[in-house]
Amino acid sequence: MAAATTSVSASAFLGSWGNSIAGEEHSTMLQAKVAPPQVRVAPRPVRPRPMMKNVNEGKGIFAPLVVVTRNIVGKKRFNQLRGKAIALHSQVITEFCKSIGADSKQRQGLIRLAKKNGEWLGFLA
Repeated sequence: MAAATTSVSASAFLGSWGNSIAGEEHSTMLQAKVAPPQVRVAPRPVRPRPMMKNVNEGKGIFAPLVVVTRNIVGKKRFNQLRGKAIALHSQVITEFCKSIGADSKQRQGLIRLAKKNGEWLGFLA
């Protein structure tokens, strides 16, 4: 069989190997393809910081008196006084439990009850 040969004359090729169909340089097209795509990473959603707010604010009979006292004395001094009052009350409960012969579990229950009553009356506002 005879091999078919085709020849292209130099005049039939219009342009150079560097030119594309659109007329751009081949190296320019390669640079556009080689550039890495920019990846956008979404920032982590910003969670609002929890507000440390007193849930008992304004609740109870004594709440207004407690709020006014805190505003007059100042938060730091007020919390010191409140801590001392709570500690003293816990001591009174402990002495009461000793006098009636209650065990530590009953004492803890009475202290929790005192805290709930304090919240209800507004002392923890």
